[in-house]
Amino acid sequence: MKYRFISDSHTHSECSFDGNDSVIMMCEQASGTGLYSITITDHCECHEYYANNVRSDIERSLRDISRARAMYSDRLRVYTGIELGQPTQDVKAAQEALSLGNYDFVLGSLHNLRGEQDFYFLEYTKDNADALLRRYFTEMLELAQQDMFDSLAHLDYPLRYITGNSGISVRCKDYQEMIDEILKTLVRNEKAMEVNTSGIRQVIGRTLPGIEMIQRFRELGGKYITLGSDAHRWGDIGSGIEYGLELLSRCGYTHFTVYDRREPHLLPIT
Repeated sequence: MKYRFISDSHTHSECSFDGNDSVIMMCEQASGTGLYSITITDHCECHEYYANNVRSDIERSLRDISRARAMYSDRLRVYTGIELGQPTQDVKAAQEALSLGNYDFVLGSLHNLRGEQDFYFLEYTKDNADALLRRYFTEMLELAQQDMFDSLAHLDYPLRYITGNSGISVRCKDYQEMIDEILKTLVRNEKAMEVNTSGIRQVIGRTLPGIEMIQRFRELGGKYITLGSDAHRWGDIGSGIEYGLELLSRCGYTHFTVYDRREPHLLPIT
């Protein structure tokens, strides 16, 4: 490996509704490929928490992570995480989910707008893309202002589908004022921004967010950056992380961040 520290802070096991493999299989892959650490961040879609009995999935994830930590304690750092999806849409559910375990790391994300399906399922046109993105960044600001998470996941998530899958060109500078307010909020509250490498292996072909937002975050004083493959199967563990480190270095970062017991730890990009 080119880098001394390779950490994947966004992964999903079979305890996520869209995950495929066990925590043990994912840790085995991480260990076998020489990763420094892995954080299991199974889904908690807060707006569906009670209707879909998400609590049972979280409790299973916590048990599986605990077993994996014991098994791999001598060769891999295994961190306990969770991805809080749409926490502002049901704050009570988010609070309950966070009370279930002693987490090392909490991702905050927004997969769907209030009253809408996941962006994955929507149909896009040039006419509706702008309105959806404005609603998205407005709700993302609301999420950024919340104090439940450590790192904000895939900031330009809808572009995975609007630009990547549907081929609709979007100029992020048209939303720069809204994006800047989100980034400034993260900086002010000493939160991290995630560089999600899943887009590299998808049609969009780049990290989420891209280099422009990473550079802008640094310009605004952003200190903490986490890296995650967003793997939903063992074969994608660590995918794109080395490229992500290279990208951070190009943007002027000398360190990236891994969370342990909800505290940020800066690791050198070397």
